[in-house]
Amino acid sequence: MTKHISTPLTKDVAKTLSAGDIIAITGTIYTARDAAHKRMVEDYEAKKALPFNIENAIIYYAGPSPAKPNHVIGSAGPTTSYRMDSYAPFLIDKGLTGMIGKGSRNEDVIQAMKKNTAVYFAATGGAAALMSNQIKACKVIAYDDLGAEAVHELYVEDFPCIVVIDSLGNNLYETEKQKYKR
Repeated sequence: MTKHISTPLTKDVAKTLSAGDIIAITGTIYTARDAAHKRMVEDYEAKKALPFNIENAIIYYAGPSPAKPNHVIGSAGPTTSYRMDSYAPFLIDKGLTGMIGKGSRNEDVIQAMKKNTAVYFAATGGAAALMSNQIKACKVIAYDDLGAEAVHELYVEDFPCIVVIDSLGNNLYETEKQKYKR
């Protein structure tokens, strides 16, 4: 059964999500990859400001391709999340409650998630063109010089993903491996 959630992703909602839950997100999410993450952290250290309100926000680790005529966005699939692991704990401590990507996360990220009631969602790699159909609006809001890696504000409807790591640290990547070792 799919759980429908809306943004902002509050800690109260994050607490209700469990590893393995199938989710459909509606609302505003942001894209940022490693270059944007690096710049966000540097900007915060220098200016004490981020390019968007990170409190209860969701960052989608994606670098969308340009939109074709009559489309909101081009292909928008997830990128490998570990490239953001050195920056994620800082952003989680500042209020980030959700991340969407693919692949495992390191222990520092998981500990920050547990401490701050955040969740990590996986999006299906290889389904970027299909996922872009759930994106109804897109605009660059920061670091346009980074091209596809700029920070985009997206409005999504029923954006599909799975809770891989919940706010308690339950990790689908680990629990599912254990099932097959038996």
